[in-house]
Amino acid sequence: MILKNSMNFISEFFNYSSNQIRKIYLSSRIYNKKISKIDDKLIEYKPSPNLLDCLIKYEKKKNNIENFYLNSVWSNQNIKETDYKKLHSFFWLFTIDLKSSKKITQSIILNWIEKNQKYNSKSWEIDTLSKRIIAWLSNSKLSYDDSDENYKENFNSNIKKQVNHLINEINRSKLVNDKMIGCASIILSGLSYNDEKYLDYGLNLLKEIIKFSFDAQYFPKSRNFRQLIFYLKYFILIREWLKESLNEIPEYLNEIIFFLGQNYNFIWQNTNQSLLFNGNHINSNIDFDRYLSFHNYKFKSESNESGGYGILKNKNVFISIDLGSSPEKKFSNDYQSGALSFEIFYKNCKLITNCGYFQNYKHQLNSISKSTATHSTVVLDNRSSCKMKKASDGIFKVDEELKILKKSIISEKNYWNISGSHDGYLKKYGVIHERKIEFFVEKNKFIGTDRLIKKKSFKSSNFEIRFHFIPGVKITKTQDENSILIELENSGWKFLCKDHKIDVETGLYFGKKNSFAENQNIFISGLTQNEDQEIIWELIKI
Repeated sequence: MILKNSMNFISEFFNYSSNQIRKIYLSSRIYNKKISKIDDKLIEYKPSPNLLDCLIKYEKKKNNIENFYLNSVWSNQNIKETDYKKLHSFFWLFTIDLKSSKKITQSIILNWIEKNQKYNSKSWEIDTLSKRIIAWLSNSKLSYDDSDENYKENFNSNIKKQVNHLINEINRSKLVNDKMIGCASIILSGLSYNDEKYLDYGLNLLKEIIKFSFDAQYFPKSRNFRQLIFYLKYFILIREWLKESLNEIPEYLNEIIFFLGQNYNFIWQNTNQSLLFNGNHINSNIDFDRYLSFHNYKFKSESNESGGYGILKNKNVFISIDLGSSPEKKFSNDYQSGALSFEIFYKNCKLITNCGYFQNYKHQLNSISKSTATHSTVVLDNRSSCKMKKASDGIFKVDEELKILKKSIISEKNYWNISGSHDGYLKKYGVIHERKIEFFVEKNKFIGTDRLIKKKSFKSSNFEIRFHFIPGVKITKTQDENSILIELENSGWKFLCKDHKIDVETGLYFGKKNSFAENQNIFISGLTQNEDQEIIWELIKI
């Protein structure tokens, strides 16, 4: 242990020293001269701003540039980090009325260029820089047209300088989302300036991202719904740029959009509900659906399982369940320990939920929302099924993975059966958790069986099986304490567990982004036994 800690300390010290030396180099004249080697090509392709509709949430009322006269702001460093990023990314250009003054817009951009000629670790950060390039090139009617030669020279040379820096640094980034945005900006620059070097580099990087980030079913290895939609938006955006600029669309890009679109249809278009698994919170994708329809993208999925998630549905009911193993550490930034957790909807009202995700990793609620207890599943000894550890970047990531050992989905007209098992509690407690959920369609009745299967290394502990509800759902324990009544907007349900203690507890719900509210959960509790156990519970519509 001492040797391991010493090696970790040496490694961290080496990485820190290396990063500091690199920062000095990036700020040097030598590096500035290196990335300043550019050609004199002018803009040939000017993308339509509406192609960015899949990424930008437009305000109904457009603003005048006169309200954004920002020249004095570039020297102000005393603003919040999020505001700084928004300001320097220039995505606010998409909110500007095209009738606004081009002179003022170009004056603001020129002022930024003059104050940011050299690399700056904040304003040249990959995500911010990449969005800035996309915003400048996509708003050429304001940012470029009708300008004088001196402005155009400054504009073009600064964009190319930023792209050169991006090409030098993008492979060092550990943030795959930043790489995707950076890749898109490099490709757009290649198209706009008819620069084969930029375009070839961007398209090759795109292939690497696809190979690195997706499993055999074209689901993100992170198993994160928001990341799936993020990737799909950028792949489609790149395809539309290639199409509009009359460039050939690579077959691998068409292929990833086709299969990723099927997964999008599976987790959203077939359900129109936000499923609160592994980093997801409530989100509406209706605007993106309109974008897809307008650009003639139609996706269809006949599957009831993808990416480690199972979904069964009929006219009134659908159930979703996490049947997937935990992702590798490098893909686990937003992973939550929710193996075999599930959600149930009845006529678009959520009956059973998971608690959602608190996205801000700097807040203590982020680590709490990653725990097994915030899911509708089994908890042993108040511990999560998957061990998390804070990494050097401050984010809790998977330290010890769990594996799904077996899984099965049966869907018949009047009977559903979803089952699976995982080894998340095997190493510490010598227990395999196996879950089976049956649904009897005509009776509107769910029967769940949670088995705790004893292995050689068995260690006794307490257990809880939790069933969470969204805030506002009325939960009432009956006088005989053998059942609990659940009142939704459109239906009433009874929860039963004959052989174990059941109770109601108040918890926290993180369904809305970076916010929380009190909710209630039903829990079954007991002690694990030195033999295989079966805990059977029922959920019946009344």
